Amino acid sequence: MTVESTAARTSRRSAGSKAGTTGTKGTTRTPAKKAAAKKAADPQLVQLLTPEGKRVKNAEYDKYVAGVTPEELRGLYRDMVLTRRFDAEATSLQRQGELGLWASLLGQEAAQIGSGRALRDDDYVFPTYREHGVAWCRGVDPTNLLGMFRGVNNGGWDPNSNNFQLYTIVIGSQTLHATGYAMGVAKDGADSAVIAYFGDGASSQGDVAESFTFSAVYNAPVVFFCQNNQWAISEPTEKQSRVPIYQRAQGYGFPGVRVDGNDVLACLAVTRWALERARAGEGPTLVEAFTYRMGAHTTSDDPTRYRGDEERQAWEAKDPILRLRRFLETSNHADEGFFEELEAESEALGKRVREAVRAMPDPDHFAIFENVYADGHALVDEERAQFAAYQASFADEGGN
Repeated sequence: MTVESTAARTSRRSAGSKAGTTGTKGTTRTPAKKAAAKKAADPQLVQLLTPEGKRVKNAEYDKYVAGVTPEELRGLYRDMVLTRRFDAEATSLQRQGELGLWASLLGQEAAQIGSGRALRDDDYVFPTYREHGVAWCRGVDPTNLLGMFRGVNNGGWDPNSNNFQLYTIVIGSQTLHATGYAMGVAKDGADSAVIAYFGDGASSQGDVAESFTFSAVYNAPVVFFCQNNQWAISEPTEKQSRVPIYQRAQGYGFPGVRVDGNDVLACLAVTRWALERARAGEGPTLVEAFTYRMGAHTTSDDPTRYRGDEERQAWEAKDPILRLRRFLETSNHADEGFFEELEAESEALGKRVREAVRAMPDPDHFAIFENVYADGHALVDEERAQFAAYQASFADEGGN
């Protein structure tokens, strides 16, 4: 686990209390001292592939990807490419008025595919509303995701068919659901694990703090996977936390680790490690995937109003897909034919998704009354009848 040492934390606290630090009356830091202090305070993160696509060794996590074959590496690359293509198509469909809203994952493909492919079939996933890559790994048809954002279904898939819960719009509440489910798994004596996805903004919610407390006390087999894309809509992470997010786990008594969220291999390794801990009865883990949201928070957002082009361009140079492609090419694990075939597959996926969305029928107006109660309810029946009369009134007006 890569965490800041006690000595380093002590040194940083001591440095912050001395005259000459930022916030000390009557003194200021020089730019050079500020840069040095920031570098010293920056936590290490687990990285196995550099932005240039070079493989780097890690004594602690290499064993979790030691058996990854060239074919599996190409599979990870394919997952990311197709997920990005689907995501781009969804954004275009929203701009064309076919979807009410869309939350893009652009830039976060490695965090989602790496962690998603670390899961076993019997593990259970609790997503938020941006985990399109994880949904892909769990076998959820992309058109089902779009049906929800089009407003023609209430999720579109059976959570128990893929062990992938429905998307959660309420920020952070899925961590409570995941914790409770994980506590149940432990009581059942199963060796499966649970993973909960959330963002850096959600980490400020009380639900997340409560999840940390209960999971630690009950030693629940749950992995908290925070995709820190550094912007909770327009709020940067440094305005939400005085320490790196992964360090919050220390206060609850379980380990936290920061991983390069643009490195699919590192995300795979770290998630496998965390899931292994959970299955072995060692309790929860907080994984902070340090990544970047290249696009808007949702299609109703304009990121140019709160962040600059330089920042975005710097992160585009760390593109997770380009990183793995460079590694595949330099390692001779993929030839040009592979990339050409994948491009054709990508275009075919975009076409299929586009045509499927436009062909979706309108929802049944009475579906809202279904499954409200397990055994039905007189009040729901009364409301259904009232709504039916209301709908019929339009037909009567048309006939007159």
